[in-house]
Amino acid sequence: MKALRQLPAQHDLPIQLPMRLLDDALDGAIIIDSASRICYVNHAMEELCGFRRTELLGQSLDTLVPADGDAAHSRKVVDFILSGRQSAVLGHVRELEIRHHSGEQRPVEMKAIDLGALGGMRYFGAFLTDIRARKEMEERNAELLAMLEQQAMTDPLTALPNRRAFERESDGAALRAIRTAAPVTVGVADIDHFKAINDNYGHAVGDAVLCAVAAAICGVARDTDVVARLGGEEFGLLFPNTSLDQASQIAERIRGAIAAIQLPQENAAPINITISIGLARLNGRYSLADALERADAALYSAKGNGRNRVELHEHTS
Repeated sequence: MKALRQLPAQHDLPIQLPMRLLDDALDGAIIIDSASRICYVNHAMEELCGFRRTELLGQSLDTLVPADGDAAHSRKVVDFILSGRQSAVLGHVRELEIRHHSGEQRPVEMKAIDLGALGGMRYFGAFLTDIRARKEMEERNAELLAMLEQQAMTDPLTALPNRRAFERESDGAALRAIRTAAPVTVGVADIDHFKAINDNYGHAVGDAVLCAVAAAICGVARDTDVVARLGGEEFGLLFPNTSLDQASQIAERIRGAIAAIQLPQENAAPINITISIGLARLNGRYSLADALERADAALYSAKGNGRNRVELHEHTS
């Protein structure tokens, strides 16, 4: 049986072989000396940064890596060597941006290595991976998650915040009120005779009424107020930094704006719409559920007193 030829040990390999491997590696590779002069770049690094090898050799590392904070990277390399301290970068994978020949910044993932000293000069190397595709995917995923969260917090018909969003906003307002002692008022608004509108004109017209009411409320409410559709024909109102009396004035303007709506109908008289509103304080002594319950009680009074009106729940004990 013919004896197998013994392969050379790794240290016996001609230096050209690992250098060919490094030259053709998929990741960018760079070597600098202790003065941060670029001594080597492979083909992938040329592709990554847009500079030709001849443009980089002998140049400062700062040509490729923009200043991170106050100090240039070349200065940091020198400071590290002089200090003798342990590096938080060498041997670890980190993300940074490099400067492309075009001037744009490109995100990369880098692992830097201390290559040791040779001929009285210390050398450092790094592998750099282009992570633009990963960053773009992360951005798309973040945008998708934000869109899904927005959808989960939005009423699809009126585009108003839904009950979940209203509760979150109200909880935040209640916490701020505890810290600042600022008044907060919540309200519940309900379209009068909405069932009759649906029964007489159909659900498509009912949806149009809901959208018209939502638009009218938003047209009167202040930028700091929160208007939400709680469900059905019921809307939630949140008035931060607003006393019960101040909120009642805004609610009256809302009631008047809705009473002025005349929703046109084909071959029929326009539909007149009215709304009843109940208001209550929201403060540290009450949860949102308690405040909404008291606002509901005021709304019930508004309905019982003839509708198309604003009622306040003034009980504070």
